Amino acid sequence: MKFTKMQGAGNDYIYVNCLQEQVPNPVEVSKFVSDRHFGIGADGLILIKHSECADFEMAMYNADGSQGEMCGNAIRCVAKYVYERGMTDKKQISIDTLAGIKYLELSLEDGKVSRVKVNMGAPCLTASEIPVKADTEQVISGPIEVEGKIYEMTAVSMGNPHCVILLEEDVRELNLEAIGPAFENHSRFPKRINTEFVNVIDKSTLRMRVWERGSGETLACGTGACATAVAAILNGKTGNEVTIQLIGGELEIAWAGGEAPVYMTGPAVTVFDGEIELPKEI
Repeated sequence: MKFTKMQGAGNDYIYVNCLQEQVPNPVEVSKFVSDRHFGIGADGLILIKHSECADFEMAMYNADGSQGEMCGNAIRCVAKYVYERGMTDKKQISIDTLAGIKYLELSLEDGKVSRVKVNMGAPCLTASEIPVKADTEQVISGPIEVEGKIYEMTAVSMGNPHCVILLEEDVRELNLEAIGPAFENHSRFPKRINTEFVNVIDKSTLRMRVWERGSGETLACGTGACATAVAAILNGKTGNEVTIQLIGGELEIAWAGGEAPVYMTGPAVTVFDGEIELPKEI
């Protein structure tokens, strides 16, 4: 199987052009290629497909084989991939996902895609649709008890579910390996949850670490950065344009509020191309 490894702010995936390659069992393939000791090493698998309703389709699988609805860092890399491989010459493209069609604007340097701006759509704040079990229609700075400790969470869907925790303590000191799974598999989240742990640096800057369902801690999460910006704005912590500092780099998020779409701008980088022989059992 031919593949390309790419990363957006350190959030790395294995990309396969399904217009040329066949991936008969993406669940098992994702688990195999994502393994950082016996596979290639990645946060998951991205399949680039033909679409009847957009320029391309993106299918995303997490490192544990579960399918995700959307990945903001991955979709920027898909845009870079299809443009630089000559699959399109458009600088504004549409990509279909399980979270709907997303619209992307490419920025070029020396003919290469350096940054991509993504219209991520409007955030969903309705608890039942995220989904999160709650007594209120929305969960904005609402309490949640995790392993005996009370946190304040804001629940947001950006096509996939997020629980944003604004903290006073330095998120760089958190033991995410210990508390991440407890959030991910909490009984209040029927489809599990992505959890962002966030420090407010100032009115336009946030620091974030993320525990992604199905992958564990990743160096960045695009939809998580969007959810974090929405949560900070809703809680009056920042203005409408925010820079999110992640372990793998920075993402710029803008949201005017209400039903307005969230815009995310960030890098897309090709790491290397390769070919791997899949185990016969796959």
